[in-house]
Amino acid sequence: MKRFSEKFILTQKMEWEDLGGGVSRKFLGWDNQIMMVQVKFEKGAEGTPHDHFHTQATYVASGKFEFTIDGDKQIVEAGDGVYIEPNLVHGALCLEPGILIDVFSPVREDFLSGDGVSYFGDKK
Repeated sequence: MKRFSEKFILTQKMEWEDLGGGVSRKFLGWDNQIMMVQVKFEKGAEGTPHDHFHTQATYVASGKFEFTIDGDKQIVEAGDGVYIEPNLVHGALCLEPGILIDVFSPVREDFLSGDGVSYFGDKK
């Protein structure tokens, strides 16, 4: 069974989903193979270290973040990208308020179900 989002996702008409700890998100499109999520961070908000079997690519739309991937740390800012291989432990600390655009393959079923884990892998 194929499931998918609307063709056009107009973020101006959407409410942010509060994930707690200064992090909120909006879903920007998905199907069984891929998912794109807009994630807003307040300064000091942290994506606690976690891992998942999904491939992840992240675009820094605004702000500044310190990412840690498999023990390697790097500061990234608006215009930068991050690639995270499946099953690598990763996390992020927001240094300046900003927005990340995360793309996952395959779709993050746990995000859609409302069960299981939050954005950063911890139990809801």
